[in-house]
Amino acid sequence: MTASVLAETHDVFNQAPPLDGTNLYRADLPLQEWLRRYHGGWADARLEAYGALAGGPLMEAGFLANAHKPVFKSHDRYGHRLDLVEFHPAYHALMRTAVEHGLPSLPWTDPRPGAQVARAGLTYLHSQAEAASGCPLTMTYASVPALRLQPDLAERWLPKVLSTTYDPRNVPMEQKAGVTLGMAMTEKQGGTDVRANTTRAHPVGLPGPGQAYELVGHKWFCSAPMCDAFLTLAYTDKGLSCFLLPRHRPDGSRNAFYIQRLKDKLGNWANASSEVEYRGALAWMIGEEGRGVPTIIEMVALTRFDCMVGSSALMRQALTQAIHHCSHRQVGGRLLADQPLMQNVLADLALESEAALALSLRMGNALDNAHDERESTFARLVTAVGKYWVCKRAPAMINEAAECLGGAGYVEDSILPRLYREAPVNSTWEGSGNVQCLDVLRAVSKEPGVLEVLFDELGDGHGDARLAAKIGALKAAFADTGEIQYRARQLAEDVALTLQAKLLLEAGNATVSDAFIAGRLGEGGRVYGTLPRGIDAAALVARSAPHV
Repeated sequence: MTASVLAETHDVFNQAPPLDGTNLYRADLPLQEWLRRYHGGWADARLEAYGALAGGPLMEAGFLANAHKPVFKSHDRYGHRLDLVEFHPAYHALMRTAVEHGLPSLPWTDPRPGAQVARAGLTYLHSQAEAASGCPLTMTYASVPALRLQPDLAERWLPKVLSTTYDPRNVPMEQKAGVTLGMAMTEKQGGTDVRANTTRAHPVGLPGPGQAYELVGHKWFCSAPMCDAFLTLAYTDKGLSCFLLPRHRPDGSRNAFYIQRLKDKLGNWANASSEVEYRGALAWMIGEEGRGVPTIIEMVALTRFDCMVGSSALMRQALTQAIHHCSHRQVGGRLLADQPLMQNVLADLALESEAALALSLRMGNALDNAHDERESTFARLVTAVGKYWVCKRAPAMINEAAECLGGAGYVEDSILPRLYREAPVNSTWEGSGNVQCLDVLRAVSKEPGVLEVLFDELGDGHGDARLAAKIGALKAAFADTGEIQYRARQLAEDVALTLQAKLLLEAGNATVSDAFIAGRLGEGGRVYGTLPRGIDAAALVARSAPHV
């Protein structure tokens, strides 16, 4: 035998085939069913087209955009101040595709029944390919209700905010067919406590809504600083107010908006986040003076919704990778997916993923029907509950999914490390866990009818004694106001689980709902893979397996 033959150490076998090019919509039966359940079925063709992009060229672009992080260029070679952020072409490809397919604009330009749900479905697909680009897409989408509070500004800006043209050039908005919007709220001394902000706004002429001001101060976290304008907060003599601050002044000159540095983040690498200073930056007041928080909360509510959708998407992609691997990998001569303990783990992950999707799209359905007082009240509560629970569950769920791949799930050739790094941002951004749980208590105590709407939604357990008992216990827990802040997380968790159980039960798939209720409302364990006996784990895994 020759030395070259002897040098061959092994053949490559017992490996899962690549998922490259998988249509993420066609491969996801639960997503198809839940979209149709909440009146998004009219967008099937649109979602299937985007599913092909998300599983193909956008997935590839996601890897490239993370391998080549954005770079801050403060000055040109002659010493002129630039304040530019440069991105890899893959990032622009992600943004361009999303904008052209209406991810920031669909519910506003085509507000038919199910529009918010369909748009959430598109975002769910996009976020599986690359979630970091979702930050400017989400803020552009979420800026619309706030801008509409100031009709004169909305008339100028909304046609370009709602455009399906992506233009990343750093030029005045008048020279662009489409723009993106960002947000800058928090300061280093306050963080979530925006009342501690120190940025001041000084009127250029007459004060009041729609009028021009110059802002002086800083923002500790300005996400997506390459956007064309930002909703931001600053104090006037009448209190904290909301402003629209563009990158350029009306005469075309640069605004006094200075990027100090980009944040070196745990994840979310493809997106730029920054610290900025306003040194007399020109901005226009939106909404009532001194009512900045209620004004910008219109935007925050929708970005929190997207945190739910984004976390659900990360969980789904992690689940897809785990089931696909285990369906092809043999251990001891048997496929991992056929072995009982792995079936328990995968089934548990599938339940977590579908329950997160169900709650997120039920929230989208409430937004589609926000003209109805009951649905508006429901959305007010579930924005906080869902943002807390779905985002909190994502990191541990993705960690478990990565473990299903063994060491292969821990290396950067796999998408799992990126999903895992990405997951914590949604539980922190737009108000961390405690903020959301206290917001649940605020809604219950200060806004009439919230608990009535919740328990009307939950009903009587829909014939399931376990769910009925949980609903009864939840009513008692809210009736007991002793140390209620101390118990806020437990209350938010119980609301989330009870709602998820109800939604799954109501959808009519007994295999899914029975397993969820037994595993989440019963005496299940504290890690994934501890579902009780009697669950049809194989059917749950088959339902959520990528149908390729």
